[in-house]
Amino acid sequence: MFTRRSAMMGAALVAAAPFVIKTAGAEEVTDTSGAPPVDLSSLTRRKVKLVRPPFVHAHEQVATTGPEIVEFEMRIVEKELQLDEGAWVQAMTFNGSVPGPMMVVHEGDYVELTLYNSPENMMQHNIDFHAATGGLGGGSLTLINPGEKTVLRWKATRPGVFVYHCAPGGPMIPWHVVSGMSGCVMVLPRDGLKDHLGKPVTYDRMYYIGESDFYVPRNEDGTFKRYADAGEGYADMLEVMNKLVPSHVVFNGRVGALTGEGALEAEQGETVLFVHSQANRDSRPHLIGGHGDLVWEHGKFNNMPLRDQETWFIRGGSAGAALYTFLQPGVYAYVNHNLIEAVNLGATAHVIVGGTWNNDLMEQVVAPMEYDALHEGRSALP
Repeated sequence: MFTRRSAMMGAALVAAAPFVIKTAGAEEVTDTSGAPPVDLSSLTRRKVKLVRPPFVHAHEQVATTGPEIVEFEMRIVEKELQLDEGAWVQAMTFNGSVPGPMMVVHEGDYVELTLYNSPENMMQHNIDFHAATGGLGGGSLTLINPGEKTVLRWKATRPGVFVYHCAPGGPMIPWHVVSGMSGCVMVLPRDGLKDHLGKPVTYDRMYYIGESDFYVPRNEDGTFKRYADAGEGYADMLEVMNKLVPSHVVFNGRVGALTGEGALEAEQGETVLFVHSQANRDSRPHLIGGHGDLVWEHGKFNNMPLRDQETWFIRGGSAGAALYTFLQPGVYAYVNHNLIEAVNLGATAHVIVGGTWNNDLMEQVVAPMEYDALHEGRSALP
């Protein structure tokens, strides 16, 4: 039986091993005790309350002050989540959501995160910021047991959108990531986004779509297994994970999370920035009925954006950004254009756009009707 104590000890031993081995070939310990202090007393501090994706906390698109220290708080929550009807997972989360909340700062700002590992949790956790420099992205400096907290500060030196995820070491890393522990940071240029000509561009709305792959074991009758806690299902889940065939590929934590009552909204003429992350597998976002007017496929704003994209590519372990101005009202499907994953496994969102239809862009010239098969058009080919 995988008890709470054995789970903690097992996770601690496996996760901590890379950080205590002191050899030339396996040095992953980061000892910062001898580093000279940095005087940031002249910078202003600003506290930001994180919000649940797909929404993003209020922020300025163009910085109106000098660099500042932006303070965030985030709590690690282990809890059961329902992925779909009859499918549950013992998830590990940042702030209780999958994906974790997005953090937005400007280039040159400092991100100061207070990270809490709730005392009721079973596992050690940490956070690896792909946007940060040093210490395994912060993972080496933030490994905390249940009931502990830590504070990490790092300077945002590269503009773009970046993944963050839990990386406690060894086989714990993929297990924690595919159990829900990933999110995104957006570092905006201080003077805002630019198009391919270097001209400023802005957005009216922003949505964060976090794509996750889950690996839920099945019973002999094909139904999904359900476990009392994360540790109890680890061995079964590891077996499914290692086959590299996900049971679910979803946006924002479950099938249908961004459809129906959870659908995204926009108005005709509005420009929307979509940020899409995938911490583990490749993805191919596509907006059915729309396009990527400007796409930072690699997610890095120092690079010139691509234009007029139909589908773009998000590499596993990265995030990308796409800007689109909606020209027609209606229901748009935002999908992973591996359509098997979109339709059968769950990676679909809807955007409901209000407005007035423009027949110049698209017109139904003849509504569906029966026709005389004897006089149907013939192809020139046999």
